[in-house]
Amino acid sequence: MVLGILFALLLDRKFLGRGVVRTLLITPFLIMPVAASTLWSVSMFNPTFGLVNWFLGIFGIPAVDWTSSHPVVSILIALVWQWTPFMMLLILAGLQSQPKDVLEAAQMDGASSLQTFFFITLPHLRRYIELSVLLGAIYVVNTFDQIYLMTAGGPGTSSANLPYYIYQRAFLGFDIGQAAAMGVVVVIATIIIANFALRLIFKGFMSTEQN
Repeated sequence: MVLGILFALLLDRKFLGRGVVRTLLITPFLIMPVAASTLWSVSMFNPTFGLVNWFLGIFGIPAVDWTSSHPVVSILIALVWQWTPFMMLLILAGLQSQPKDVLEAAQMDGASSLQTFFFITLPHLRRYIELSVLLGAIYVVNTFDQIYLMTAGGPGTSSANLPYYIYQRAFLGFDIGQAAAMGVVVVIATIIIANFALRLIFKGFMSTEQN
């Protein structure tokens, strides 16, 4: 979310090559999760020929088996890399919907750039941030590809989440009944929480438009 806001603020400004930069920043979101997981586990985090260890080796830091030693961090980095563009696009839409006359009035009143951001822009982006966090949280809770391909839930169960545990119960433990029951409970809980959150967010959008 933080990276998405920073990149959105960058792209909201006019500069040479903005279209190219925008395309490059959006690209990770267009890659399939399976391909992105393979990219990070093989090309980036591989202990023998991964680019991360190669870069650390330049400074004399020994190689690290990232997916085994730091499985959760490895998965989080891959997820952040892939979902930052999505957050960036939503925040950028919020920035471009901001009335320009309000920003001009703040400048005329002597407000600094930081004051304008924290007291005008950030409150305006509140609903967009809430929507972004909600959609991102729903996806993260249901993450499966990155866990299955990068760490297989290991070492042990240190990087397993609920969807991966359901997969283990169904296809490795052959307990189809328990896995199906858990899946139904997860779906119902997700629908209830998402419906409640969306109602609050859209209510805020409507009140903002009326004001």
